[in-house]
Amino acid sequence: MIKYHPTDEMLAAHAVGELAASMSIAVSAHCEMCEQCKKKLAKFTEQAAQLAFDAPVPHGENAVASRVNTQEEPLDMNAMFGNMLADIISDEMVPKTLITPTPKAEINVCGETYSLPIALRRYHQLGWSSIGTISRARLPLNEGDTRASLLHIGMNGSVPSHTHKGTELTLLLGGHFEDEHDTYVPGDFIMLDASNHHTPQTHDGCLCYTVSDAPLHFTKGVSQLLNAVGRVIY
Repeated sequence: MIKYHPTDEMLAAHAVGELAASMSIAVSAHCEMCEQCKKKLAKFTEQAAQLAFDAPVPHGENAVASRVNTQEEPLDMNAMFGNMLADIISDEMVPKTLITPTPKAEINVCGETYSLPIALRRYHQLGWSSIGTISRARLPLNEGDTRASLLHIGMNGSVPSHTHKGTELTLLLGGHFEDEHDTYVPGDFIMLDASNHHTPQTHDGCLCYTVSDAPLHFTKGVSQLLNAVGRVIY
């Protein structure tokens, strides 16, 4: 059962297109996996649409210009609907737009196969960098210091004990992992910052989508070596 979700503020921002692409992908993918947030997002989207339709009419000069334009080019509503009706009952063949479902996309990482949510399917062919049981493929989103990646941890692998120099989102896409605080399942949307310290590990392997704005900071072991690993993950 999914226990970690985006905030309502984040869902509302996604509904009106205010999130950066990296975070928008995460919210879309989570909502595909989480029925609870999917329903919330639909509600926020409906509210946003209603607000757009209820927007006040222009005032002042814009309103005058609008009325002038309407007077200069009056619409013949009867003719418009007459033409629409004629098109509908016409025997002529009208070209149709065919809509097909997005094909499933799977990726294979270190011998493990995972299905990608719709928001990530265009990124099923990425270049991977690896060190030990950790593999990372970066998405080409060009958001400055913010990096979005697919992160894979192999079976019985772990990320050394660390904290965060900035903010990090982890969306678990497949498999499971755990740390000192909890056990995570596909769909969990985990936000962490400098106040969080943990040691993620997995028994069956896992694939995550991550968004971070700074490298990890490792707190145990040979710091120079481990913080090089942090740069690979970031």
